[in-house]
Order: sequence, then structure tokens, then C-alpha cells
Amino acid sequence: MDIAQKLRDLAKKNPRRIVLPEGDEPRTVQAAAFLHKESLARPILLGEADKIQAVAKKENADISKVPIVDPAKDPRRDKFIDVYFEARKHKGISRDDAAKWMLDPIYFGTLMMHLNEVDGFLSGAQHATSDTIRPALQLIKPAPGSSVSSFFIMVVPNCEFGEKGIMFMADCAIVPDPAPAKLAAIAISTARMAKVLCGFEPRVAMLSYSTKGSAEHELVDKVREATRIAKEKAPDLLIDGEMQADAALVPKVGSQKAPGSPVAGKANVLIFPDLQSANIGYKLVQRLAKAEAIGPIMQGFAKPVNDLSRGCSVDDIITMACATGLQADPSLR
Repeated sequence: MDIAQKLRDLAKKNPRRIVLPEGDEPRTVQAAAFLHKESLARPILLGEADKIQAVAKKENADISKVPIVDPAKDPRRDKFIDVYFEARKHKGISRDDAAKWMLDPIYFGTLMMHLNEVDGFLSGAQHATSDTIRPALQLIKPAPGSSVSSFFIMVVPNCEFGEKGIMFMADCAIVPDPAPAKLAAIAISTARMAKVLCGFEPRVAMLSYSTKGSAEHELVDKVREATRIAKEKAPDLLIDGEMQADAALVPKVGSQKAPGSPVAGKANVLIFPDLQSANIGYKLVQRLAKAEAIGPIMQGFAKPVNDLSRGCSVDDIITMACATGLQADPSLR
């Protein structure tokens, strides 16, 4: 299964308005041109029009029909300043401070999301993850009952594990040490996104260095409790743990270590106990197995907000824009 192509095919059915605040970044300009041309999304570039047009000319990218919004000149600027000031004045932000922030395309684009003028927000080709997340936490905020986390879609070539080599891994980028309730929420959110984005039935393994009581430790207790909470909150999902990685993925090992488990030996969603293990795990799979890593895709915000790697390619931006548009599905809110 070509996941990137599947995401594009799904996005094309209902192209969403995606704001790209790094409007004069060359890869972003090329991606915007392609997204518009192929009707995968309705991109909006933020920045100075002259600079963006110059980049487009240099990159031979046709953005003649892609809207360009300059935060310094846009007629909505005063309204956005007022909204941001009202939202943040309890933190000591003055109206002058708000006016300065509205010159920043990241903040301006976040206000566009906040006021429902776009369907999704995608940044990070030039900015750190914190730059993308900070204004989103201030204004978009987590969806009710949710917390912000992330996942990667790992596509491993010539692999029989997971869903024919496709696995979702979480949380590899955001939450350092989730408590049991938060770990359960990450598992449920990731499973639901696997079903929406890839169309397969999620089988969720709550990973540990123990399988079904083979070890006793407070670290194992955390995973057990998270598993209990996840099963209770989402009885419609196949979730099991605690489970070692080999028991989760290898049928023979799974049947030996966790007989009768609906997940063991056939997991396609792997939930790591903390950020250290998750980040190490996905990067080992990416490098050693030469896997494609799509993400990190963020989840839990009230509206779709996503971050890019500063080393991303044009194709990465296109794929992430499509994923962001798909997350705008109201059923996911």
C-alpha cells in the first residue's frame, strides 16, 4: 500500500483550506503549487507577496491562483490583534504586544485557524516544533477530553509485520513521560487516526519490557494501568498489553507469550511508554529498515495543526498537507 498516494487520493475528494505560514520558503512554494494544481488542498501562503512571487519564479512554481496573505497589510489585522489581545491579556499581553505578534505569520495563521477561516495549519520547514505548537496551545487548544500528542506512520519495505509493513507509532515527538490516563488517550487517538488515514482495523499494542506479568516494576505498572483505562474508554478497539515488541509483532512469539490475545503477533499500532523509547524506536526502524517515516502528525488539538521537519522535502510537505486536510473531518473532533 502506497500510504502517501492513499492520503492524496483521500484528500482530493474534499480539498481543504490549508494555511502555510512559511510562504516564501522554496519547498513550501513548490508544494503549494502542486497542491493547487492537483486539487489536493486549497493552500494559502502567508508573507510578503513580492518575496513569494520571486521565490515562485525562481522555482518555476505556478502559484498564480494560490492566495497570498500578507499579515502586515491584511484588512483583518486589527480584528486579529483584538482577538489575540482578549485571549492573552490575562497573561500580561498588551495590545501593542498583540500587534507585534500579528506580524508573525505563525501567529497570524493560527488566528486564521482560530476564527475558522482555514481548515488546517502546517508549518515547520523553517521553524522549530515549539514555534508551531506554542500559539496553537494558546488559541486552538486541545479538543475536549483530549491531550496533544503525535504519531508517525512507518512504512517498512518488504516487511510482513504490522499491516503489510505499515505501522503507527506513538508518541514519538511531543509527550516526554505520559501518565497512565494520558498514555491511554494517546493509544485511543492513534488507533482512530490509523482507521481514518489508512483504512485498516487498528490492533493496538501497549509496549513494555514485560509481557503479561513477565516482569514487575512501576514502569510496567504504568503500562498496565494505561491498558486498563484504554480498554474501558474504547471498548470498540482492539487494545492489549503490557507487551514486548516481539510479542506484539511476531505471530509465533505472540502466541507463546500472550496466548489468546487479539493483538499479540499482529499489532499495527505500537504505543510506547515514553518519548525516549518512542523516538529511539521509530528512528531505529527508519534507519535500519530503510523505512519511510510520515510525520510527526499531531493529534488532540481542537483543529488540525501539524509540524514539519526542517529537513522535509517538497513531497513531505504535500503529504502532510493532505493528512492535515483529512484531520479536518468533523467526526474526528
